[in-house]
Amino acid sequence: MYVAVKGGERAIENAHSWLAEERRGDPSVLELSVAQIREQMSLAVHRVMAEGSLYDPDLAALAIKQARGDLIEAIFLIRAYRTTLPRFGASNPVETSDMACDRRISATFKDLPGGQVLGPTFDYTHRLLEFKLAAEGTPAEAPKREAAPAPKPRVTDFLNREGLIEEAPRMDATPPDLTREPLEMPAERALRLQALARADEGFTLSLAYSTQRGYARNHAFVGELRIGAVPVEMEIPELGFAVEIGEITLTECETVNQFKGSKTEPPQFTRGYGLVFGQSERKAISMALVDRALRWEELGEDDQGAPAQDAEFVLYHADNIQATGFLEHIKLPHYVDFQSELELVRKLRREAGVDALPEAAE
Repeated sequence: MYVAVKGGERAIENAHSWLAEERRGDPSVLELSVAQIREQMSLAVHRVMAEGSLYDPDLAALAIKQARGDLIEAIFLIRAYRTTLPRFGASNPVETSDMACDRRISATFKDLPGGQVLGPTFDYTHRLLEFKLAAEGTPAEAPKREAAPAPKPRVTDFLNREGLIEEAPRMDATPPDLTREPLEMPAERALRLQALARADEGFTLSLAYSTQRGYARNHAFVGELRIGAVPVEMEIPELGFAVEIGEITLTECETVNQFKGSKTEPPQFTRGYGLVFGQSERKAISMALVDRALRWEELGEDDQGAPAQDAEFVLYHADNIQATGFLEHIKLPHYVDFQSELELVRKLRREAGVDALPEAAE
């Protein structure tokens, strides 16, 4: 039984004041602005937007500032704020093939039509601390050139032309909306992808890593990873056509996985898919690996009992806000619960002929 918290009002007010003071830190140091967090901690901002299911860099930066850099607390703030927003409608599905790519790489085709774009990445850095950053200098401007006008077709399209990869599964029905409806099992792929898109990055990464260590038959190549801005369009009933209402940055990953085949179907590769708000390629790749592992049943594979194959285990434990709420509530008063268990332990000890130590009797 959970006992409602009835802490002293003054104590709670003082705790809030202390929290605000700790958040601010040394007042002799200049205060961080929301704009500074948005521009200079952009990957943290993107994670908060992705797992908070709300694309707004300014609000995500504000949440990070309020949460003292605790990203899960910031995600909690964004989720809570999201529930207060009116909903005007739904946008059209974004077309990621029209993405203005800041980064586009493939681990399967070196000479990728449209070219590979390394973009801003840690991949080739030496992981050595740059102490010159402590001097707060301005970095040299990166060289620029015009973006290649050539189209950037998907890698999986090349394989698809030869029938070497399964057709992308399609669903014409309106997908469920996890932000408005509770998660229910069994979860179809559209719902699973939604849950994975806002799942905790660390949890998703761990599950993806487990698949690479052999806990599911899921050997994968990154067919393509692309990061960039895509237009968002919305149908306006009064106008009768779609209007572009803005742009959002997305990270998309398509994996090319171990093949399947049967007596009636020739062997072909299978797919995993990941799509998240902002620049978050670790999360997108992880999502694609876990997505592929969860498809074992529809692909006619064996259940190896791997955690990454168990949709209920994955989806019910992936949400860090639900997990945090349930985990952290145990630090709140449970006096009645504990007293009843304390009495039970004492009774068992008496029945066992063990006397309680004098100093532990109370």
